[in-house]
Amino acid sequence: IHSGSCHCTLTHLTPYHRRQGWSKCISVPMSVATFLAPALLLVLTGQALHVAAKCPFHFDRAHVDENVGAILRAEPRRMLLTFDAAAVGKLDINAVKADLKALFVDSQESWPADFGHYGPLMIRLAWHCAGSYRLSDGRGGCDGARQRFDPERSWADNTNLDKARGLLWPIKQKYGDALSWGDLIILAGDTAIESMGGPILGFCAGRIDDVDGTASLPLGPSLDQETVAPCSVNGECEAPLGASTMSLIYVNPEGPLAVPDPEKSAPQIREVFGRMAMNDSETVALIGGGHAFGKTHGACPTGPGPNPMNQPWNPWPGTCGEGPLKGKGNNTFTSGFEGPWTTNPIRWDNEYFQNLLKYDWKVYVGPGGHHQWEPVLKEGADPEDDLPDIIMLTTDVALLTDPAYLELVKLFAANQTALDIAFSHAWYKLVTRDMGPYSRCLGSQVPPPQPFQAPLPPPPAQKPDYKAVTKAITKALRTISPALPGDQVNGKPYYGALFATLAWQCASSFRQTDYTGGCNGARIRFSPQKDWPQNVALDKVLKVLEPIKNSFSGLTYADLIVLAGSTALTDANAKSIKFCGGRSDADPNEPPVTVMPPRVFGNKLVQVKDNALVMGLTFREAVALKAMIRSPSQQRRLGYSGSWTDDPTRLTNEFFKVLLNNDWVNVTSAAGQLEMKAVGKEGVYMMPCDLALKWDPVFAAIAQEFATDFSAFHIAFASGWNKIMKADRFKGPAGNEC
Repeated sequence: IHSGSCHCTLTHLTPYHRRQGWSKCISVPMSVATFLAPALLLVLTGQALHVAAKCPFHFDRAHVDENVGAILRAEPRRMLLTFDAAAVGKLDINAVKADLKALFVDSQESWPADFGHYGPLMIRLAWHCAGSYRLSDGRGGCDGARQRFDPERSWADNTNLDKARGLLWPIKQKYGDALSWGDLIILAGDTAIESMGGPILGFCAGRIDDVDGTASLPLGPSLDQETVAPCSVNGECEAPLGASTMSLIYVNPEGPLAVPDPEKSAPQIREVFGRMAMNDSETVALIGGGHAFGKTHGACPTGPGPNPMNQPWNPWPGTCGEGPLKGKGNNTFTSGFEGPWTTNPIRWDNEYFQNLLKYDWKVYVGPGGHHQWEPVLKEGADPEDDLPDIIMLTTDVALLTDPAYLELVKLFAANQTALDIAFSHAWYKLVTRDMGPYSRCLGSQVPPPQPFQAPLPPPPAQKPDYKAVTKAITKALRTISPALPGDQVNGKPYYGALFATLAWQCASSFRQTDYTGGCNGARIRFSPQKDWPQNVALDKVLKVLEPIKNSFSGLTYADLIVLAGSTALTDANAKSIKFCGGRSDADPNEPPVTVMPPRVFGNKLVQVKDNALVMGLTFREAVALKAMIRSPSQQRRLGYSGSWTDDPTRLTNEFFKVLLNNDWVNVTSAAGQLEMKAVGKEGVYMMPCDLALKWDPVFAAIAQEFATDFSAFHIAFASGWNKIMKADRFKGPAGNEC
C-alpha cells in the first residue's frame, strides 16, 4: 500500500499493539528504491513470523508508554548501586538467619502471619523471585531483585508480596550493603524452610541488586516482551516465554485457560517447568515440597484490589471482610484459591504426597470464585473416617494423571529421605540457577559445585609460553593444513578468518543474563554446541590447530581457541586486542551441560539488538563486531553464495562503506539461504542481519561514524571482542580473573 511519504505493508499486530491504537503499517523512507522496498521489508521483518511489533525500523525511537520503557533499550543490565564483595564475604549469615527466625514468629497487626509463622510467606517470596527464570535467554531469576519493581511487582502471582518485603526491610536496613535484596529474599526462603524442619543444601551469596525493573520488561507484559517473546493466547504462552500465563510464575493452578482438567494440566506443567531447566523429579519435589507449607488465599470473590502499578500508595488493600482485618488475616485474597494442602502447614513432611494418594479429589468452586479440589473418601474406606480440612489445586491433582509424575508421588509419599534429597537439590537449583558458575558464589555456606553450575576442573598449574604459542599460530595462519582447506587469498591459503570465527562462536554463547556460556571449558568441542548449524566445520578448524595444542604442555583448547582468534585479528591489523590465559577444558565425560545459541528472530533488527543485550554488548560494540574478518569459504559452508569481500586478511572499516554505499536485493542461494546481494555487482553478498545495521536509525548512525572514523571503529571492535572473550572468567559476582 502506497500512501503519502511511506510504503506500508500489512503485518501482524498483537493484542497489546491494537489496544495502543498502532497502525498496521511498516514505514520505509521514500529514498529506498521502490522495487527494493518490499523485498527488504520481507527479509528484515520476517513476515511469516509474528515477532514484529510496530514499524520495526523504529525500535529505538523514544516511544515511552506510561507502563513500560523504551523498547529494547541499550542500557547495561547492571548499573551498580554498591557492591562490596569483601563485605558480602564477611557477612555473618547465621546472624541474619537468627534475625529472620525471630521475625517469622513475631506476627504483626499490619499483616498477621498465617498460623503464627511468616515462613510460608517467605518461601513464596523467594520462589516467585527466583521462579521467573527462563532457559531460553537466561532472563528472570532473583539476581537483581527486580521483583521490587514493575512489571514483576504487579504480577498477579506476586499479590501481597510487597508485605513480605516490608517485613524484611528492618533486616535489610540493619545489614546494609553486605546484604543485597536479592540475597535477603533467597536467604529468607532458605531460613523459612529450615525453621520449619525442611532440608536446605546451602546458600550462594552474591546477588547484585538492579536499580530498576528494566531487565524484567522482556518477561512481560510489555512492549519488550511482545517484541522478543510474544504470546498469542494468554494461558497458552509458548517458549521462549517461561510461564504459560502472563503475570504468573509457571502455569495457571486452576488448569489450562482456567479449565480444571488435570489430564491437560500435566503436560503443560512438564513443558513449562522444562523451560526453566527442571526435570520430572525436580518438578514434583518442588511442587509437593513447596506445598508442604502454608495455604492459598481467596476469602471472597472480589479480589485483592488495585495492584502497585495502578495504586502505588496502597497496593492490594484487599476487598474481603470488614473492619481492622479487612483484606488480611482470614480475609486475605492472593491467588483466589482458599485453603492449606496439609494439616500442619508450618511443618516439613511428606503429608502432601500422602494426601494426594489417600483420597479421591472432587472439584468445586471455592469462596474466591476459582475451581479447587476437596478430598473425598476412596471407595471402600471407612465412612466414619474424618476428612481433613485441606484442598488441592488442579496442578496438584494433575500429578496423579501422569504415569511418570505418579511414580514420583508414590516414592515421595513412602520415602521421606528421598523427598529431602530431591527437594533440597531442586530448591537450590531453583534459587541459584541464574547466578551462573560456582565461582560467582560468596559466603560461608556455599555447597559444592552442582551439575547445573557447569563446573570445570582447575586449569593446568603450569601455563604454556603464550608468546611461543602465538608465534606458532601466526605461522599456521598461512600454512595449508590437511584438516581443512583455508580461504584462498591471492592464490595462497589463509586461515585467519576461520580462527576468528571459531573463537567468536566459542565465546558468543555467553549470556550476561544468567552468566552461562562462553569459551571457558571449550564446550564447542562437544554436543550440542558442535552440532549447531552455525558451527558447521568448526571441528575441522580446531583440527587445524591440533598440532599446536599437542606441542605445548599446559595449553588448553579453550586458551588455544581464544588466542588463535585474537592472533588472527591482530595479524589483520586489529588494534588493542588483549589475551588473558588460564582457561580450563571441560571433561568430555561430564554430565550434559545446557548451552544455548544466540536466539534467531524473524525480525533481524530485533535479533541484532536482543543478542547484544543478552551478551552484555553495547550497541556500538555489536555494530563494530559485525565487521569481523569474514571467511568466504565458511560462508559457503553455511549455505551462502559468498561474502562481501574476497580478502578477509585485513580488519578495516570497509565493511561499513560497502554496506552503506550499495543498494541491496534479497536473493536465495543455491543452498536455499536467504541473503542480500549488492545491486549491479557480482559476488558481493551480505546477510540479512548485516542489513539491519543500515535500516535501523541508531545502528545506521553508528555504522556511518565507523565508515568515516577508522579509529572509532577499532576502539569499539576491540572493546567488544575483549569483553566477550573474557566475560566468563568469573572471580566472584562482579570480579574477573583477567
